[in-house]
Amino acid sequence: MLNKTSIYASGLDAVAANHVALTPLSFAERTAGIYPELPAVVYGDIRRTWGETYDRMRRIASALVQRGIGKDDTVSVIAANIPEMFELHFSVPMAGAVLNTINTRLDAEAIAFILAHAEAKAIFVDPEFAEVTDRAIRISGRRDMLVIDIEDPSFDGGRLVGQATYDALLAEGDPGFDPILPDNEWDAISLNYTSGTTGNPKGVVYHHRGAALNAMSNITTWGMAHHSRYLWTLPMFHCNGWCFPWTIAANAGVCLCLRAVRAEPIFQLIRDEKATHFCGAPIVLNMLANAPDHLKDFSHQVRVMTAGASPPAAVIEKMEAMGVEVTHVYGLTETYGPSVVCAWKSDWNAETPERRARLKARQGVKNLALAGLMVADPETLVPCPADGQTMGEIFMRGNNVMKGYLKNPTATDDSFTGGWFASGDLGVMHPDGYVELKDRSKDIIISGGENISSVEVEDVLYKHPAVNEAAVVARPNEKWGETPCAFVELKPGATITEADLIAFCRQNMAHFKTPKTVVFGELPKTSTGKVQKFVLRDRARALNDAT
Repeated sequence: MLNKTSIYASGLDAVAANHVALTPLSFAERTAGIYPELPAVVYGDIRRTWGETYDRMRRIASALVQRGIGKDDTVSVIAANIPEMFELHFSVPMAGAVLNTINTRLDAEAIAFILAHAEAKAIFVDPEFAEVTDRAIRISGRRDMLVIDIEDPSFDGGRLVGQATYDALLAEGDPGFDPILPDNEWDAISLNYTSGTTGNPKGVVYHHRGAALNAMSNITTWGMAHHSRYLWTLPMFHCNGWCFPWTIAANAGVCLCLRAVRAEPIFQLIRDEKATHFCGAPIVLNMLANAPDHLKDFSHQVRVMTAGASPPAAVIEKMEAMGVEVTHVYGLTETYGPSVVCAWKSDWNAETPERRARLKARQGVKNLALAGLMVADPETLVPCPADGQTMGEIFMRGNNVMKGYLKNPTATDDSFTGGWFASGDLGVMHPDGYVELKDRSKDIIISGGENISSVEVEDVLYKHPAVNEAAVVARPNEKWGETPCAFVELKPGATITEADLIAFCRQNMAHFKTPKTVVFGELPKTSTGKVQKFVLRDRARALNDAT
């Protein structure tokens, strides 16, 4: 057959008029241009419009450029969910630099590793974290970094550790500064470090294209009305707040900033500032569901997006009973936060509350930015049958998968398998195409040759009225290899024995899956509210050493 030149192959090239690199920076410019008078930020007594906020973003970007920060330089920030943290999600990339938001719960050694590995040229410091950051800078050896203090009058404490303040940079900067937009939408926009529970954390690099697409997908995934009022309970350092700083700009919405995640101020902001949306790990939902009833005095529609470990169906049911609609999502740092969503179907509304909660506890289907989602054999990549039973690894691919791990090509190559990103999470595919997470590959319990999902056991434990939180890990066993070991935190004033709780589990699930050991006490957690199962695994092994 003769080669035929396509009529669409020539003279129809990408040029400046028809191709512009995707970037979420354009969202703030658009919103400030159209709605300069509308509110953008609320924090205590602070009320700023989109016009004022965009001017501040450009001033900081301009000042950074004047101080020698340029393309692909890393600019770190360690701060709570305050207005400056939101602004820096735009100001830093507007200067051509790459934003590195640091987990505020890390110790000085971990922060020092990040600053050195990221080759940070500058760091913005919240007064609450001044001491630990000052120590980290000394340990890292990056004494030539530009250190900028963020002064927050509402925070009582802290000290200045930098060469300049945020307000000084604002005064230096030009509100008419033209943001430096990416030459290529594949350019890095941010750098996020994984938790590093099994060694040094890995630096996950996001690009402008993925950030823009996932930010817009958040709006469609959630059906966010224009000018939504978003409450910051999810840390902005965590996957760039699941891309919601950029989502709020695209939505022309309002940032309701909050320094500390506690039930009382959350419910107060929902009531007084009419918050419409917020995000949080299941532990945050559990805290709110079990808060005193007198705090829950709001009457408007509120929506929460939750991810992390599967939220217990009982917690979802409690949240919806008090008027908060739950959307369950799933993702990893490597996928810009949420990339899978439990898309709701209207005919499910006719189900019982318990059945609806069970359906919502599934992770779901790909969001608009994700191109592919499958559960497959990790060795062969052959998809598992969609029977809701056969367990495999969850794989994803698409524009909202990371560029890779910074300065770690081996780890990058290992995570990209046969054109897919390997999540390391185990799950099943249901007949309706919805994925349900069962466990991390390292968390699955193999007892007598049978796989036991710790998530399934936890879900039963949460049904007991005395249980506030629960986590299940494997405990070594000479006969069975491993048996489930439950760590349980009871509700205030509640009492129950180990035997009674085990008996309750036996009544509600297969006997071989029930915990053989129950340990009562507070659960160790990360800064984002995830239970640190590696700590619990060590404790479970120590139980054997002590016997």
